[in-house]
Amino acid sequence: MTTEELLLGKFGPYMTIGQLAEILHRSAEGLRITLCSENEISRLLKPSRVKLGRRVYFRTEQVIQALSLGVPTVGVA
Repeated sequence: MTTEELLLGKFGPYMTIGQLAEILHRSAEGLRITLCSENEISRLLKPSRVKLGRRVYFRTEQVIQALSLGVPTVGVA
């Protein structure tokens, strides 16, 4: 099973900022602040951001590509 399949199974096609922060081992508020500034991670993740009204979501597949997590996992049940 690949990382992409695991994340899509757990979060679906869209992730909230809280779910993305969980993957990155950060607080949601810390990630929000990071995304507001101009740095490498914000440049990678901003293209995957989708706003629906006032809510902000991130496309799971684009997040995986941005973080280069498309390698298969070994030994995950």
